[in-house]
Amino acid sequence: MENLDSLKTELMDAVNAAADLAALEETRITALGKKGRITAMMKGLGAMDPDQRRAAGQALNVIKDEVAAALDARKLSLEDAALDAQLAEQRVDISLPVRPEQEGRIHPISQTIDEMVAILGEMGMTVAEGPNIEDDWHNFTALNIPFDHPARQEHDTFYLPGDVEDRKVLRTHTSPVQIRTMMQGKPPFRIIVPGRTYRCDYDATHSPMFHQIEGLWIDERTHMGHLKGCIIEFCRAFFGVDDLPVRFRPSYFPFTEPSAECDIGCIREDGQFRIGRGDDWMEILGCGMVNPAVLENCGVDSTKYQGFAFGMGVERMAMLKYGIPDLRTFYESDLRWLRHYGFSSLDVPSLVGGLNR
Repeated sequence: MENLDSLKTELMDAVNAAADLAALEETRITALGKKGRITAMMKGLGAMDPDQRRAAGQALNVIKDEVAAALDARKLSLEDAALDAQLAEQRVDISLPVRPEQEGRIHPISQTIDEMVAILGEMGMTVAEGPNIEDDWHNFTALNIPFDHPARQEHDTFYLPGDVEDRKVLRTHTSPVQIRTMMQGKPPFRIIVPGRTYRCDYDATHSPMFHQIEGLWIDERTHMGHLKGCIIEFCRAFFGVDDLPVRFRPSYFPFTEPSAECDIGCIREDGQFRIGRGDDWMEILGCGMVNPAVLENCGVDSTKYQGFAFGMGVERMAMLKYGIPDLRTFYESDLRWLRHYGFSSLDVPSLVGGLNR
């Protein structure tokens, strides 16, 4: 204990002499580590008389605090010096001309959504959005989906941890936005709902995350004829075929009644197909008149209001229109693929400027 001043001087000199962070860490361990010099002296205080222990302990604590403060200050100085050296080494000459890179491209998913919104927007519909994480009420119950429906099964749906009664779920469709819109407002409703959805599928035509776009039209006079007219005009505008054959087949969805599948005319040749001619059909979307039970769940008087809803997969529509054979390529971030299927930033979809390349 007689040489505390010399110990302090020695340790301070070692701290100041540390040339890098590794050397500084060695100095810290030597001074303050489990077997460090100051730590060892602190352990020896127990063998002293009480008066000596008190005085020596105070002196050691002062030295310990001063050394720790010096270590922190030196560490900041070395970190700043290391950052300055890195910045100097990685300096970029901003006076250089830009690299001869190709222009960016708009992803087909974004372009397809914009095309759909442009068409449906001209019909008087506006875009509505909602959360990707939903509760059971908005995703299932309010849409008249029973507890034994496949969408509620563990192997088909991404559930978040929690009690079965109130656990959250990654939405399986964009229909919950329709529920939120009807519960938060008053009729009439004329909305388009684009967005991401999530299901446990993965192959050439299915992905765990994909995009849907849905439409909802509710007022006092809308009927099935309006639904068919809307869908037919949409399909012909989207695919750019004025006389595109469109048919409706009876189907079942819990949230619509009556319900229908919509098909477009096509012809298959050599494993590929062409839209707009031939005697074959391709299913593209589901639709129907909104089930009165859904309206009542949202606080809408089903004896006064009625309307239609429809929904389709964005990737599927893009694959059909632009001849993309595999759904998985949409998410592989391959710049070569994007340069081939992508769109110019100036290619803004509109009914006036055109929707097709």
